[in-house]
Amino acid sequence: MRSLNCDGGYGLALALALLLLLGLAAGGEAWRLALQYQRDAIAAGEWWRLLTAHLVHLGARHVLLDGAGLVLLWILYARALRAGAWGCVLAGSLVAIDAGLWWLSAGVQWYVGLSGLLHGAWAAGALGAWRESRGLAASSLALLGAKLIAEQLYQGGVAGSGLPVVVDAHLYGAVGGLIVAAALGRRTRRL
Repeated sequence: MRSLNCDGGYGLALALALLLLLGLAAGGEAWRLALQYQRDAIAAGEWWRLLTAHLVHLGARHVLLDGAGLVLLWILYARALRAGAWGCVLAGSLVAIDAGLWWLSAGVQWYVGLSGLLHGAWAAGALGAWRESRGLAASSLALLGAKLIAEQLYQGGVAGSGLPVVVDAHLYGAVGGLIVAAALGRRTRRL
């Protein structure tokens, strides 16, 4: 299990994260509507949506796709950063996504899902893994960059999920994760 970053506390943290996502998905459409990023509701003072939008999903298929992405990134990068650094990366990605959607993508009226944060974790994890495996890190960052460029050019998700995709959230999340990981990397020898 250690080779999959699922041993001990790592496995427990992953299980708890997946349970949180599944638990919120069990609330169905009512919970999604109450917790999603909704521009007019946020403007009216429902600030919690800036956090909760990243944890609710369009349905079972959406939460399973994001859950699979979380597991894959966990396997690849859970140990690339320390727990506190991961907290900073996720917070920085969340702020970058919310700020980007609010000020740079005013046409986005609603948003749900973990994918923006996953892109932030992807960028930060690859950067954090640089010292240990430059080949994997460089390949991963190149793949992420190509994916983000394709999404921006074609304004759609490249995974072919059939779900509506807010590709700007992926871009803002990745930029936020990369900036935070780079800043943390400058302060310490090991993130």
